[in-house]
Amino acid sequence: MAPRTVAAAACLVLGLGLIGGALTGSWLTGDGEDGAAATAFTTAGTLWHSVPVDELFPPTVQGTGAGPGGADRSWTRIAVAPDTGCAHAFDPLLHTALAPVGCRRLLRATYTDATQSYVTTVGLLFTKADPAGMSALAARFRDEHLDRRADLMPRPYAAPRTAAAGFGAAQRASWTISVLTDAPVVAFAVSGWADGRTVDAPQPAADAVRSGATTAPAQAGLGNEAQGLADRIERRLRTTVGTATEKSS
Repeated sequence: MAPRTVAAAACLVLGLGLIGGALTGSWLTGDGEDGAAATAFTTAGTLWHSVPVDELFPPTVQGTGAGPGGADRSWTRIAVAPDTGCAHAFDPLLHTALAPVGCRRLLRATYTDATQSYVTTVGLLFTKADPAGMSALAARFRDEHLDRRADLMPRPYAAPRTAAAGFGAAQRASWTISVLTDAPVVAFAVSGWADGRTVDAPQPAADAVRSGATTAPAQAGLGNEAQGLADRIERRLRTTVGTATEKSS
């Protein structure tokens, strides 16, 4: 075999060995996209005790384009619920639906809009589930439309001596529930009028924000209140997860 051919063959063998070693190392150490996703998932599950409440639920939240017709909104936090478990935080059927992923911690805060006409409780349920468990729950909520059932609404946090003091189960007007698959978290929000009026026909936010919706919650923009605030709190959670993951790596 010519010397040049022998050298080329040796380089090929060496190159394949290096590639194989790199891939094996990636599998063993969890490098790559799968490893990064697993790290982020694990990191997200610890945020309930390692991140200040102002970072997850800031005192004010800006909602550019979040209102009806693309109007800007802003929300002011008026209360933070005590750091507790999930007992009595959900209606019985919703509690049962969420049971497969468990409850590690539940964080909630209640906000009001700039006019103090509406109140919205937003929450982050930190679960005990692994990625497969969260994916299974997300699939069930999606396939069975559990996020649109009025008997599966989250309960509000009615803080005494605030604009939300009268915000009880009968005052719920619109809501949204999001089962995350990249974090062991279920994010939700539920909105109502600040004057304590009861609502006979609450409507899921996904329907209330649609163009042409004529229900009372839709006309008042309560779907936008729930969806807009929940979206922004969820985005903050993901940003916080990204920052925490970078620091731990």
